[in-house]
Amino acid sequence: MAEMIGPRLYSCCNCRNHVALHDDIISKAFQGRNGRAFLFSHAMNVSMGVKEDRNLMTGLHTVADVYCSDCHEVLGWKYERAYEESQKYKEGKFILEKSKIVKENW
Repeated sequence: MAEMIGPRLYSCCNCRNHVALHDDIISKAFQGRNGRAFLFSHAMNVSMGVKEDRNLMTGLHTVADVYCSDCHEVLGWKYERAYEESQKYKEGKFILEKSKIVKENW
């Protein structure tokens, strides 16, 4: 009998809590605080910090840090608002840093 394999996931590097689906990646060409980061359309099992304005590489954005809901590791941030028209596509999306997540079911 064939072994059942679930969807490809990304998990918190600290506690292995599932935080995102591979199919929800929009782009792998983003920069986080500590190196490469991925832009996801959705995240799961995360909590959000306080919204704040940050001047990022692409301009001013309102963002909220994203934490693992189990161990509270900072995984990245959520774009709440983009002030420049060309950046509006990021609103409601999640940045998860590559160094903070690990692949599952690959």
